[in-house]
Amino acid sequence: MAALDTAQPDMQTLSLHGNELKYLDIGHGPAVILIHGLLGSHHNWEPQIDTLSQRYRVIVPDLFGHGESDKPAGDYSISSHAATVRDLLHSLDITSATFVGHSLGGGIAMQTLYLFPELVERMVLIASGGLGPEVSPLLRAATLPGSEFVLPLMANRTVRGLTDLAIDRLDKLGLPLMSASSSEAWRSFGSVQDAGTRRAFLATARSVISFRGQTISATPHFANFPNIQAMLVWGARDSIIPNSHTENARAELPHGRVEIFERAGHFPHLDNPDRFDRIFTEFMRDCEAGASRPHLVAEA
Repeated sequence: MAALDTAQPDMQTLSLHGNELKYLDIGHGPAVILIHGLLGSHHNWEPQIDTLSQRYRVIVPDLFGHGESDKPAGDYSISSHAATVRDLLHSLDITSATFVGHSLGGGIAMQTLYLFPELVERMVLIASGGLGPEVSPLLRAATLPGSEFVLPLMANRTVRGLTDLAIDRLDKLGLPLMSASSSEAWRSFGSVQDAGTRRAFLATARSVISFRGQTISATPHFANFPNIQAMLVWGARDSIIPNSHTENARAELPHGRVEIFERAGHFPHLDNPDRFDRIFTEFMRDCEAGASRPHLVAEA
């Protein structure tokens, strides 16, 4: 598997309540904000930053507790993250944007729609949280008492180093062990070695997940926004959040479009960035033309 290009422009800084939020602001045109998921960062969007910034003004924050942003002790609920997104857009004099959210970021996009509807022109939800209770057993287990002591052992540098070495050797032998989705999930998980990131991860996870599954559902709120334009993108091989959650949303999103990437996992936009760019372009064109495509589109 080819490595992602990690060259990105320097991040900018916004001070909010005494803490530094890092973000990218690239390109010109209609605003598009890309919101990463749990343990993610702006790196989760590298192919999209390159392509979308040629046509749009692309805003890519590292949420508090993630990436290069500060990791204060405090509120990591999705409402708090939505308020952070609002404050960021206001600071940039952006009155509305297309929201693209992956996993937890999808939940934050929907919470922003619910709390600050004037900000959200349309939504692209990628393997989104908040559309059903089912979620990976590993994430459910991470919410249990004592998990803060287990996570550092699982992300131990020695363990990760040996695993990375084995993966690299198999890759060089022409036997790639990981898809782009798996590689990005593995890279993201490594960030829990940092105590601040680990604390933020647990606080965020426990605000939306219990041992029984996801505890927050956005679908009851869709009735308040019958004209919202939305596209749901999922990988058929997603082992974190099942793609069956698209069915939970379709009945509530009459203007919704569903795209299933048959050979993709939890990061379909990384497994097949070219297809994602194509369907995003189609979706934006249809929205601007006032059209809707409320049907499921699967790969040929």
